[in-house]
Amino acid sequence: MPTDAAVDERIKDEPFFSRMMKRPELGAIAGVILVTVFFLFTADPAMFTLAGFMNFMSPAAQLGILAIGAALLMVGGEFDLSVGSMVAFTGLFFGACVVTFGLPLIIAIPATLVFAACVGAGNGQIVLATGLPSFIVTLAFLFIFRGLSLVGLKWATDGSTQLRGVRDATENDWLTPLFSGDAFPGFFTKLAEMGMIDTFRNGTPKVTGIPVEIIWFVVIALLATYVLQKTPFGNWIFASGGDANAASNSGVPVKRVKLILFMITATCAALVAIITVLDSGSTDARRGFQKEFEAIIAAVIGGCLLTGGYGSAIGAFFGAIIFGMVLIGLTYTDIDQDWYLVFLGGMLLVAVLFNNMIRKRVTGER
Repeated sequence: MPTDAAVDERIKDEPFFSRMMKRPELGAIAGVILVTVFFLFTADPAMFTLAGFMNFMSPAAQLGILAIGAALLMVGGEFDLSVGSMVAFTGLFFGACVVTFGLPLIIAIPATLVFAACVGAGNGQIVLATGLPSFIVTLAFLFIFRGLSLVGLKWATDGSTQLRGVRDATENDWLTPLFSGDAFPGFFTKLAEMGMIDTFRNGTPKVTGIPVEIIWFVVIALLATYVLQKTPFGNWIFASGGDANAASNSGVPVKRVKLILFMITATCAALVAIITVLDSGSTDARRGFQKEFEAIIAAVIGGCLLTGGYGSAIGAFFGAIIFGMVLIGLTYTDIDQDWYLVFLGGMLLVAVLFNNMIRKRVTGER
């Protein structure tokens, strides 16, 4: 019989608490709990009604789609600081497709997603071909895409920085409900008739459905988590971000993996652009302004290390929910909403310190 000392470390049972402490999404889940408790004591109770829940989940979903794309790229060892500007740039492309060129959504939406993927591939190709840090390359494209959005909108509108008419061009399109408005309105009407949700005096439900961006958010989070945890490509992402040279020597197509991740991140930005343009009925050059930083912060809160090779899509999911709760939750309190910016910086600092502690625990560093 082998002694305890002879038991292989790789098959040794690990206490449940130790396993949980190594989960990248632990900090984000703890953050959601803390923020919820804070608002339970400070906010108007209306925040935690069904309508209040939808109010803070809508901006969380839009940010979260960006954050999940950013998280996958960060796990792969790269950054994309251009995703906020990409929202404006692809929003311009999408708006021009449906308004200027009169294309139906069945053509305009795939065209926008493919366009974004090509732009993301260009971003990634420059990083991989030159060896420059992705932080620098995508920072440059942050300004380039924002400037192109301004120039392009002025060209498409004869001098304006806003392109209107999207709602008129798409209101009768059969694909519009998949990317705009509320899902399952009939179900919520039934719930109102049964007295299970709040209604106005005329019997109309206060919540008419689930905003479609929330559904996209949940689906993308589940899909990204499945890819990371259950597929060979997910293993390649972790390997590419952890040690690119070792991964390449082991047969992992590191460059291809990173190129695909840049394309996914850009496509996530395009999806947010499509949703927001259809919801608002217009697009403008400030769309997605500073969302690149919020997305990266949400990913870091969700457990992504700045050094790559470690992170979680579900962590980014909860990180985005924290942002949505704070952004909208402050409106339910007497607290100055400018404290939101203080929260951004504070949460980033706390998350980096916490993730550094977890990294040392996982790697055994002192």
